Amino acid sequence: MMKKRSISASKASLVLFLCQMISALDVPLDSKLLEELSQPPTITQQSPKDYIVDPRENIVIQCEAKGKPPPSFSWTRNGTHFDIDKDAQVTMKPNSGTLVINIMNGGKAEAYEGVYQCTARNERGAAISNNIVIRPSRSPLWTKEKLEPNQVREGDSLVLHCRPPVGLPPPIIFWMDNAFQRLPQSERVSQGLNGDLYFSNVQPEDTREDYICYARFNHTQTIQQKQPISVKVFSMDSLNDTIAANLSDTDIYGAKPVTERQPILLTPTGSTSTKVELRGNVLLLECIAAGLPTPVIRWIKEGGELPVNRTFFENFKKTLKIIDVSEADSGNYKCIARNMLGSVHHVISVTVKAAPYWITAPRNLVLSPGEDGTLICRANGNPKPNISWFANGVPIAIAPEDPSRKVDGDTIIFSHVQERSSAVYQCNASNEYGYLLANAFVNVLAEPPRVLTPANKLYQVIADSPALLDCAYFGSPKPEIEWFKGVKGSILRGNEYVFHDNGTLEIPVAQKDSTGTYTCVARNELGKVQNEVRLEVKDPTMIIKQPEYKVIQRYGQVSFECIIKHDSTLLPTVIWLKDNDELPDDERFLVGKDNLTIVNVTDKDDGTYTCIVNTTLDSVSASAVLTVVAAPPTPAIIYARPNPPFDLELTGQLERSVELSWIPGDENNSPIKNFVIEYEDGLHEPGVWHYQTEVPGTQTTVQLKLSPYVNYSFRVIAVNEIGRSQPSEPSEQYLTKSANPDENPSNVQGIGSEPDNLVITWESLKGFQSNGPGLQYKVSWRQKDVDDEWTSVIVANVSKYIVSGTPTFVPYEIKVQALNDLGYAPEPSEVIGHSGEDLPMVAPGNVQVHVINSTLAKVHWDPVPLKTVRGHLQGYKVYYWKVQSLSRRSRRHVEKKILTFRGNKTFGMLPGLEPYSSYKLNVRVVNGKGEGPASPDKVFKTPEGVPSSPSFLKITNPTLDSLTLEWGSPTHPNGVLTSYILKFQPINNTHELGPLVEIRIPANESSLILKNLNYSTRYKFYFNAQTSVGSGSQITEEAVTIMDEAGILRPAVGAGKGYSEILFATSPVMHTVRPTFYKVQPLYPRIRNVTTAAAETYANISWEYEGPDHANFYVEYGVAGSKEDWKKEIVNGSRSFFVLKGLTPGTAYKVRVGAEGLSGFRSSEDVFETGPAMASRQIDIATQGWFIGLMCAVALLILILLIVCFIRRNKGGKYPVKEKEDAHADPEIQPMKEDDGTFGEYSDAEDHKPLKKGSRTPSDRTVKKEDSDDSLVDYGEGVNGQFNEDGSFIGQYSGKKEKEPAEGNESSEAPSPVNAMNSFV
Repeated sequence: MMKKRSISASKASLVLFLCQMISALDVPLDSKLLEELSQPPTITQQSPKDYIVDPRENIVIQCEAKGKPPPSFSWTRNGTHFDIDKDAQVTMKPNSGTLVINIMNGGKAEAYEGVYQCTARNERGAAISNNIVIRPSRSPLWTKEKLEPNQVREGDSLVLHCRPPVGLPPPIIFWMDNAFQRLPQSERVSQGLNGDLYFSNVQPEDTREDYICYARFNHTQTIQQKQPISVKVFSMDSLNDTIAANLSDTDIYGAKPVTERQPILLTPTGSTSTKVELRGNVLLLECIAAGLPTPVIRWIKEGGELPVNRTFFENFKKTLKIIDVSEADSGNYKCIARNMLGSVHHVISVTVKAAPYWITAPRNLVLSPGEDGTLICRANGNPKPNISWFANGVPIAIAPEDPSRKVDGDTIIFSHVQERSSAVYQCNASNEYGYLLANAFVNVLAEPPRVLTPANKLYQVIADSPALLDCAYFGSPKPEIEWFKGVKGSILRGNEYVFHDNGTLEIPVAQKDSTGTYTCVARNELGKVQNEVRLEVKDPTMIIKQPEYKVIQRYGQVSFECIIKHDSTLLPTVIWLKDNDELPDDERFLVGKDNLTIVNVTDKDDGTYTCIVNTTLDSVSASAVLTVVAAPPTPAIIYARPNPPFDLELTGQLERSVELSWIPGDENNSPIKNFVIEYEDGLHEPGVWHYQTEVPGTQTTVQLKLSPYVNYSFRVIAVNEIGRSQPSEPSEQYLTKSANPDENPSNVQGIGSEPDNLVITWESLKGFQSNGPGLQYKVSWRQKDVDDEWTSVIVANVSKYIVSGTPTFVPYEIKVQALNDLGYAPEPSEVIGHSGEDLPMVAPGNVQVHVINSTLAKVHWDPVPLKTVRGHLQGYKVYYWKVQSLSRRSRRHVEKKILTFRGNKTFGMLPGLEPYSSYKLNVRVVNGKGEGPASPDKVFKTPEGVPSSPSFLKITNPTLDSLTLEWGSPTHPNGVLTSYILKFQPINNTHELGPLVEIRIPANESSLILKNLNYSTRYKFYFNAQTSVGSGSQITEEAVTIMDEAGILRPAVGAGKGYSEILFATSPVMHTVRPTFYKVQPLYPRIRNVTTAAAETYANISWEYEGPDHANFYVEYGVAGSKEDWKKEIVNGSRSFFVLKGLTPGTAYKVRVGAEGLSGFRSSEDVFETGPAMASRQIDIATQGWFIGLMCAVALLILILLIVCFIRRNKGGKYPVKEKEDAHADPEIQPMKEDDGTFGEYSDAEDHKPLKKGSRTPSDRTVKKEDSDDSLVDYGEGVNGQFNEDGSFIGQYSGKKEKEPAEGNESSEAPSPVNAMNSFV
């Protein structure tokens, strides 16, 4: 059974299309075949339908066609034959139908206005061109008119009419002043589409006499100017002054002040208007309004949205521009002008019509005699176009009859065609807005078979691989193809062959016995032809002995073998690679016929070596690894760097070369591997040495290439295994002659810094590269893909040039050429640059948001057209922000977040969203200049999540059997709260937990009284909130019911934190029996009341601890507000205090306390500030003799004073010490009165008066928190916690706040400073 399948396009013959009897004339055919086959004419080039010509230049009407035989050409003008031989001004180009009308030698363009049509004809048919309407361009002068000055009151509206002359094509209008400067335009002042200048409201600065309207006619490159228009604006103040000068004092005068007005439309007028535009064109709608303040214009489409990516706003949003309009853009467009006083609107009804456009254009048809075919011509438009057929340029109704042809509306059906049926058919689709004309020929060919594959072509393949034997053919009718092996062999059939449609024979697995001659036979009813090709099947190439893994000692020798077997008729080549790269250029590597040998192996020879064998038909390879190990130890030899070479000599000096020779220095037991030659340019860079070249260590002479205009000196450095020698002494200097530059600047770039410029930069040539004095650069540029001449400028020895006035972001061809006083460098290569970028014009469209979960969403958008990016596309930015929480319905400050997605990405993920919230987002495209406009805001909502923990939990009003719980709702509900869950259980004195009770509480409650509890019992509470999604995190608290009415209540403190899952109940639970307890570890260790007492360079830290015994504490601290890591200090033992030393004076610190072994268990942070640093002295007076004597005298006086004080204290009287304290002021120990700032007085123990602010310890041994923020007495037992000289505590520390009753007499108290003083007195 024969198999048929198509092969890849790369293997298909160029005549496949002809073999299938359908010809596309764009497909190239065999050149000999093209010369022999007949073909009807085909129009290949023609002038546009509406052809506006310059009346000052010759008129060229193009008409080119191809065909076999070559066609002849004729023309009609205005529907009648145009005899060009009778008009001396008209000629036709040779071998072409293009007309040239000579206007420059006396002809008048107006005389040749009309409708022209070209006909190309040969013996197989006639093709016609479009109707080409020739019209000369016109740029008439402005009609003279008398322009009255415009006098207008400040705040009124004004329209300055342009009324340009009617030209062909219409002119471009712009307004300028006498200095040829464009008049500034804004939301208040702007030019309309008709060219008029509109003022929404005039201001005094609008007064001027040179409002000039210009009309530019591009076709003729002329500009016409209207007479200047004068505008004078009267302000209210000047009007009042004028009126006052002309009225008596008794008259009531005064112009009304400038009044604000609601908007009115200046154009268009009325409330509605209509607009008709053609499909594919640009739709421009305009609304300009007057009003004060200046109105703002907004556009909407009634019953729909403005098309995304095709809508633009121009002229300060007064003009709506929609590109590439279609029928779907029909509808009512409303412009709304609004200011603070009101609004006005206008509705424009837009209808989009369509000139005819192709749905299916007729295609050329190549048929064999007796075959059938069809020509289809389908077009659409609005209104629906009429279809009419022509044959060889004549309406088909009056064309010669053809029995094989039948016209059926938009289709011509051909049945059983004959050679005489060949013709060119024209399809014309037309409506009131235009027409389409298409030529399609029917070419009926009767051709005997031909084989296009060369005869006796040789095919060679490797055994067991596929073989493809070509038989490219042509014939009409389509020939049948058969294959034979040998000249008289039988026809090939069977599954071992594949026959392709293009005639190719495929042998999927060629064997040695497949070798031989194969014959291809092509036959049709007109004849038969055959062609022979030869197939040779070769033996595959094999490596019969592959290289093997080797381990070799350093400085040894190794060899890899690669023995191959190959077909005797193929010539193999063997290549060795190291680590998939070429072998090092080293004479130690010796490549033999069947091996690779490496001598004197070094460590860097480690790697993978590959043997590759190539023939013209196949390739094989094998690899092995070489491992180099250390050689056995040898007797130590002293190696050193070589001595520097000497006796350098220059000989054979030429303009571009010189010979350098030298004598090597001592090798120092290590052979010299190579010599490095360096040079100095004494003319451009004296004192700087550059690398020139290097030569093997056996060479002592080198020919050096030189550059022009360089003053050379050379030196030589010897290199061995140990290192480099010192440089030799420099050679004599040699100055080369000047010459043209040999090279041009490198790294030439063109990048615009502004939308209208191109900055060309390059790396300047170095001094020696200039080749001579007077180095300059010729900078050239031209716009790419535009037929422009190069623009060039010569600049000094700089590295930048700025081209101004360029279009935005267009490619430029750039080249920079060096030159000096002797001439130019070679022609430089061209590089492509771009002028400056501008902000993108459009926003991404079709923005869609898919909410994945309560905190994550995915956003999609359509990419913007690249032509609107106006720069290098860098990516897209997504702006998103939370509008409000759906649970609270309260708005908050909008904090926009931005995510950037690089490249042409069209989606992205939005993480970190808040549950149950409303968000908005928009997307913007980003280029090198910045961001484009934002897409319309997209609103999306996140679903509910689990709530945060309640904001607080307080337990108050303890009684014998009840506790009151109060709580605050979660800070982040993340949804609609459905309930609260309360769990609690008792804890006994040994930290055993009782059974857990659970209560469910409605979400609108904020307090609860738990009754029927056990007296004098500690309870642990777990509390959290729920939404429909689930339970949130919980907070915990502990509280105790009181023992009896006289019992001491343990106060509750703030909420703790923890986690649990809870159930829900609706009523309190009675506890009438002691519950069963279970032994557990304490659930709630805590570190509380962290307090600091800071001095200049140290601070005392103390705290209270509740939890397991024998906890090991640590203190962490750092500078407040800093992002640095916390510093950690370990507390020795289980003390509840610590001294931080080495602090910086006058610095705020943060501190917290933690316990080792309790993960994440720390106190809250505390902040303290060290005292200010004392000013340092320049001289150390402590070593001065006079200071030591003075201090001794002061100490003696203090001792006498203390004795007197103690005597007076024993008498119970008060005594002032202010004067003495003033003499020896110590701000850390002197008490101050809060009211007047004077020093206080000491009193005996019976006074019991509290010390004022700043005192160390009051006489009653208690310290109030509001009186002393840095005291530690609160945390000691009585006043037992004291400081020694280094700031640490003295005596035993207790965590209890209440003072225990003292046993025994007063002497049992620890000797605090105050107690010691009282006892002494």
